[in-house]
Amino acid sequence: MQIIKTIQWKDDKVIMIDQRRLPLQEIYNAYEDYKGVADAIKHMVIRGAPAIGVAAAMGVALGSLGIGVKTFDEFYKRILRICETLEATRPTAVNLAWATNRMKAVCLLHKDLPIEQLKQRLKEEAMQIQREDIDSCKKIGGFGHVFLENGDSVLTHCNAGSLATAGAGTALGVLYAASAEGKVLTVYADETRPLLQGARLTAWELQKHGMNVTVITDNMAGALMKDGLIKKVIVGADRIAANGDIANKIGTYTVAVLASRHKIPFYVAAPTSTIDLTKKNGSEIPIEERDSKEVTHVLQHQITPDYVNIRNPSFDVTPAELVTAIITEKGVAEPPFEKNLKILAG
Repeated sequence: MQIIKTIQWKDDKVIMIDQRRLPLQEIYNAYEDYKGVADAIKHMVIRGAPAIGVAAAMGVALGSLGIGVKTFDEFYKRILRICETLEATRPTAVNLAWATNRMKAVCLLHKDLPIEQLKQRLKEEAMQIQREDIDSCKKIGGFGHVFLENGDSVLTHCNAGSLATAGAGTALGVLYAASAEGKVLTVYADETRPLLQGARLTAWELQKHGMNVTVITDNMAGALMKDGLIKKVIVGADRIAANGDIANKIGTYTVAVLASRHKIPFYVAAPTSTIDLTKKNGSEIPIEERDSKEVTHVLQHQITPDYVNIRNPSFDVTPAELVTAIITEKGVAEPPFEKNLKILAG
């Protein structure tokens, strides 16, 4: 399977596919400093929890190349500022801070190295995080495809594929693995308002991989479930609390409630770096509120009256009791999640 190169390091630049331009234009942007990477994360050039973790690590490595100091203490202070800038871009996805924390740890572990060698170690760590994510996606697909049967019709929400990771994807990685095993699937991609990641991104990459995909509006899922047209649901996650509550793209909770009502299995696919055992439950997960223009406009066309009040939370929390299983690169967690997630994360 051809993997979309969502993010790459080349000639000391970070290269990203501009996901805001998809599906009509396939354009790659090059970033030469960490501020550019931070801006790309904040403004959704790149998105998806694992992908922005990789981007953050590369941003730290890129930022380190521009630090011209002689002592470790001065160097580390600059690194902390770079990390703070990157961490402030998207508060909900824990993978971002997980990646910057790894980069800080590398600095401290190798603080006795000459500065130029330390910069090289940071670059190597960013590449390692990217390689780990590619491998993680393969393993998630391997553990997850057994839950899908030949002929299944599967609903997915938002985009948890190649475009959300450095590899084949989490939720979509499971679909790709099932397809590679010879299982024929019908995939429903809901549009995922307000930024239409399902309609624009998931449909684009599923089609690119030759899979049978149908786009539906967000409010069609219940009717299709009632008519028996959806047999399974699989989504990604941006943060998973210790009790199994799932923070994912806004609308995930609605899909989970509908799946529960119609007795449809609801699977979550995510790397263990998305598990945050410091959050006891979903109420402790910070929810990002984004610009109201994402709701008032579609592709620069205004669709709401002037001066109307707008809410635009980017994520919601799905309670653990609505989740059938959580598929990770280390195995599958089933209820009781509080016990089994701790085992996987540990």
